Amino acid sequence: MEFAIVLPVLLLIVLGIMEFGRAFYLQATMSGAAREGVREFAIHSVAGDATTRAINAAPTLGIAPGDVSISPGSCVGTTAAATMTITHHFNSLTGLIPGGLTLTGRGVMRCGA
Repeated sequence: MEFAIVLPVLLLIVLGIMEFGRAFYLQATMSGAAREGVREFAIHSVAGDATTRAINAAPTLGIAPGDVSISPGSCVGTTAAATMTITHHFNSLTGLIPGGLTLTGRGVMRCGA
């Protein structure tokens, strides 16, 4: 009888840990992909190549080119910092997070680095 009362709570806790772990993993992967992309942009100042590099750094996420933004538009002739932001919608596997979450990965690097 006690197990029947405890089981739903235990399952909720275990599934919550799984969802949080998956979201944390995806966030870390997106941040790494943004770091790779902004590094490419800071060195070569070609936005298309930087976007492709970021997408290829995290192939399992299914990042679209529209999910990636870079500012400023060019690193030529400046020592300012370039920023790449990747946004991606996270869908819950268990339904514990209705509607999912929008995760953001950001990478910043000084131009010419």
